[in-house]
Amino acid sequence: MKKTLLVLALLKTLATPIYAQSVKPLSSAEILQALKKLNTVGSVLYVAAHPDDENTRLLAYLAGEKKVRTGYLSMTRGDGGQNLIGKEQGELLGLIRTQELLAARRVDGAEQFFTRANDFGYSKNPEETFSFWNKDSILADVVWTIRKFKPEVIICRFPTTGEGGHGHHTASAILALEAFDAAADPKKFPEQLKYTEVWKTKRIFWNTFNFGSTNTTSPDQLKVDVGTYNPLLGKGYGEISAESRTMHKSQGFGSAKQRGSNIEYFKFLKGDEAKKDLLDDINTNWDRFRGTESIKNNLDECIRDYNAASPEKSLPVLISVYKQIQNLDESNAHLKYWKQEKLKEAENLILACAGLWLEGSTSDYSSVPGGDITFTAQVISRNKADVTLKRIFFSEQNDTSLSLKLNTNELYSFKRKLKLSENLDYSSPYWLNEKHSQGLYTVNDRNLLGKPENVSKTQIVFSLMVQDLELNIKRDLVYKNTDPVKGEVYRPFEILPPATIQFSEKTFVFGDATPKTVLITIKANIAGCSGKLQLKAGKDWNVAVKQNEFSLKNKGDEIQIEATIGPAANATQSKLEASISINGKDYNKSIRRIEYDHIPYQFMLSDAEAGLVMIDLKKGNTEIAYIPGAGDDVANSLKQVGYKVTILTDELLATEDLSKYSAILVGIRAYNTNDKLPIYQPKLMDYVKAGGNLVVQYNTNNRVGPLQSSIGPYPFSVSRDRVTNEKAEIRFTDEKHPALNTPNKITQKDFEGWVQERGIYFASEIDKQYQTILSMNDPGEKASEGSMIIGKYGAGNFVYTGLVFFRELPAGVPGSYRLLVNLLSLPKNQ
Repeated sequence: MKKTLLVLALLKTLATPIYAQSVKPLSSAEILQALKKLNTVGSVLYVAAHPDDENTRLLAYLAGEKKVRTGYLSMTRGDGGQNLIGKEQGELLGLIRTQELLAARRVDGAEQFFTRANDFGYSKNPEETFSFWNKDSILADVVWTIRKFKPEVIICRFPTTGEGGHGHHTASAILALEAFDAAADPKKFPEQLKYTEVWKTKRIFWNTFNFGSTNTTSPDQLKVDVGTYNPLLGKGYGEISAESRTMHKSQGFGSAKQRGSNIEYFKFLKGDEAKKDLLDDINTNWDRFRGTESIKNNLDECIRDYNAASPEKSLPVLISVYKQIQNLDESNAHLKYWKQEKLKEAENLILACAGLWLEGSTSDYSSVPGGDITFTAQVISRNKADVTLKRIFFSEQNDTSLSLKLNTNELYSFKRKLKLSENLDYSSPYWLNEKHSQGLYTVNDRNLLGKPENVSKTQIVFSLMVQDLELNIKRDLVYKNTDPVKGEVYRPFEILPPATIQFSEKTFVFGDATPKTVLITIKANIAGCSGKLQLKAGKDWNVAVKQNEFSLKNKGDEIQIEATIGPAANATQSKLEASISINGKDYNKSIRRIEYDHIPYQFMLSDAEAGLVMIDLKKGNTEIAYIPGAGDDVANSLKQVGYKVTILTDELLATEDLSKYSAILVGIRAYNTNDKLPIYQPKLMDYVKAGGNLVVQYNTNNRVGPLQSSIGPYPFSVSRDRVTNEKAEIRFTDEKHPALNTPNKITQKDFEGWVQERGIYFASEIDKQYQTILSMNDPGEKASEGSMIIGKYGAGNFVYTGLVFFRELPAGVPGSYRLLVNLLSLPKNQ
């Protein structure tokens, strides 16, 4: 890539770029809406367990109609859920769902917060949930958020009594109710009081609901109509809510817009009871604080005299208000809190009224600590405002003094070359920087607790004079390019190591002692990247690298290095670790990227390592086919142990002779996501009847994933039954069945080491022509035999299974391979 160093030269350009994702411009109507919000001082915190648990209609109403500062505290980032749009699971899914929440908040106007709790998967009760989360740690995080956010009212999505179903849901309500008291008690988590103050919330509610067959609303509860229409926004809150909720695309929550009156119900839990409104007896005007009367009066005047065609005419009053807020006494901690919040709001309004647009963009999307970058700072004042650009700086060492009076609607560009600090941290999500337990992330920096994402360490500052007010405006550095289809595309600027290491598989699985040739990809994040690759594995594994030295000329160049890996006799499960030595320093990071159109580009860095697993595995016919579903790595996992897997696209399903395959495996939720499968269902049943094995992994049957047709040759239903304890006892109900004996003898040992859960969406209402061979249950629940049903049909076999092979195979769980191979190898019927 050519880079041109242009020393402090002022360039005037004609092009006007599209706005960066992180800075939302305001229309004249939105400015008036924001002025009214600036004149409101009050806050409400909504609390639940996961991304998509929040009531977006209520959040939009509180933020837009009541104009209070509104927050959503989600206990988790949703790592343990399913994914309807791709293969990402675990941490990567949590990263997607974090960004979906932020996208939703950009629509409904609320803010987003988190605790350190990790979504470890479905939990059936709060006791189990707290055994993973460490209740006291997460309670401390909820208290921290309350003390920092200072809500007048807290609203829980779920009750403490279990009607919310999921154990995480109930736990979130228990924590909110306990934190309501603890946040006001100086004896609780006193270490926090070095950074904030105790806070007494006035009241806490449960936002009751009517979900399916569970109706928790009642006529005696507080009722609020949140279906109001906002003419400034041109939408009702039911419409805004649908746009917000639709951002949860990984969960299939595209929503229809609702218009007209819509009543929400609230059950009072604790504090000062309210009779008519959530904010009863709470003054949300500036005059709740002494010495603020002039702020309210000036804003009333500004709102009354607002000229939508010339927002800049509001600047004199807005600047006066800014200065009045700036001069407020900070001895009152609550007033100090609102001073900080309202200064940010007033600053954004001043920029909007002046038509100011500010951006810093880089010539490349990434760099390294200590790297040289070229960036362009751009500024334009599009309204007739008195604005002077005094200086632009990245740090005090890179200060450009200008004192340039901006002409109306003229875009100014400044290109600079800058050397980054050697001490910059990588840009990987902060909660994933350290190893973490199954239930709790490790966050060592208290200043990051609760934040939804990293705070950028690469910002430029525009020092401006708007009339007689000096403002220092920070903008994160971003990278932008023009896509021929999508147009102007933004992505966050990344700080990366000099090179990253990528294994071809997350886990290398060996079905026998035959060594494998594996590929390790090294990608340069700097030009002139040379070094050596080092691999390390356990003593039972033999590792040989064909050529470990590499030299990459250009940034972005890649090289694939071959290594041979094989298990020694009686090899045990191990780990393959990689590092590279560059200029005397060792680096060991792998990178995984996420690219979806509805969220910004994301990535995470992790240690470059892969699992090594040796399985005692016998196989039958290895030519099989796979019908993709919502996304999983099961087909790729089977290829690792010697299967030849053909991916059956819709076209192949229509034209292919299926008889050449000994088995066909259907991906997760395929019958939910592929609307053509019902068309091919007769052909699949004919395949089974002629002697094939059809193994269908879990599907759902609900609003998000309804079944459009029958799945098997005989009737059964798909229920919500599941076993969430990955260590739950497995009982064999038919020990002689081929699924437990051929070609691999299945024993209790094959159910050791499973991850997250046993199975989900079990079969129910099972026709008598199906056989069930496994029985299991979570503690205290009745046994279920619906995890796997097998039906003989003609010469072949049909299998439906809710066992989570899609989690277990990529994790390298030996027993899951052995059992799935048996299902694929079921013998023909005579």
